Amino acid sequence: MLQLFSTPSLVGLDISSTSVKLLELSRSNGRYRIESYAVEPIAPGAVAEKTIADVESVGAAIRQAVRRSRTRAKFAAVAVAGSAVITKIITLPASLSDDDMATQIELEADQYIPYPLEEVNLDFEVIGPSEKDPASVDVLLAASRSENVDTRAAAVELGGLTAKVVDVEAYAAERAVALMAGQMKGLEADRIIAVFDIGATMTSMTVLDHLKIVYTREQGFGGKQLTEEIQNRYGLSYEDAGRAKRQGGLPENYEAEVLTPFKQAMAQQIARSLQFFFSSSHYNSVDHILLAGGNALIPGIAKLIEAEIGATTSIANPFVGMSMAARINAQALTSDAPSLLVACGLALRGFDPP
Repeated sequence: MLQLFSTPSLVGLDISSTSVKLLELSRSNGRYRIESYAVEPIAPGAVAEKTIADVESVGAAIRQAVRRSRTRAKFAAVAVAGSAVITKIITLPASLSDDDMATQIELEADQYIPYPLEEVNLDFEVIGPSEKDPASVDVLLAASRSENVDTRAAAVELGGLTAKVVDVEAYAAERAVALMAGQMKGLEADRIIAVFDIGATMTSMTVLDHLKIVYTREQGFGGKQLTEEIQNRYGLSYEDAGRAKRQGGLPENYEAEVLTPFKQAMAQQIARSLQFFFSSSHYNSVDHILLAGGNALIPGIAKLIEAEIGATTSIANPFVGMSMAARINAQALTSDAPSLLVACGLALRGFDPP
């Protein structure tokens, strides 16, 4: 009997400093299928360090992504950067109902949030029983300045959708990695996995132990530095330098004099971030490094990092084991897959129980 795929009317929408990434999934018998996706550039300066500076430009990019993807979804899940979110694990009596828990958290929130409560969006999630007290539960409290949430919701609305879910980028990545666990070598559930999402201007580091976040960090390093080096070295405009970086056609000395030093700088940034993690935690190693973001596709970068750091390294593909609708360009999707890690984690929110 033919089993139709169930599609929630929710797309994952990842807004970065250079592009909007839209992804829509469906599911049948526990298996996912890619229904639609699009990657649409954002006007330069519209998003600065993951903060939306030009809502209209971002809205226009979302509208174009919706048009290109041909999705019929009306709702979106978006995310704020980890640096824009305050998280705290608190302990509450397990006997409290959700409503009572919400009331208790609101009463106690000013202990943990350094902003007036009327200026923040607050949410919580029960993690599970507390190890210290079996009659209590650990609760993850998350808060972000309202402006971070409101600007995303406004941009999404200008794009023709409604923001139904506002997540945190690191937790969206966690969800996508958990989906890949067992599908990709090195991502087994009992491993300590360091995920590096290397975007245009920022690198986000998320460390997972048993597929749960134990550490996050963001730093100002990304592919923009390579683009600027190409621009300066070869006298190109920034736009032409970016195009040449993606499509090729640069002089013969490009790889040795420009690309290789950038790859080494990337490996050094990852090594420093890991050392910072080790020095501020009880961990002293990771089992696997997972590279995401557009810069993960730089030829040879995974092998270089593996050799420099000594941990097995692979490139993220959240679509391993998924099928795809006929209208999906498989070659383009393969190229974009490492950049769609957060979008995939957001799209998975559409399958959460009501």
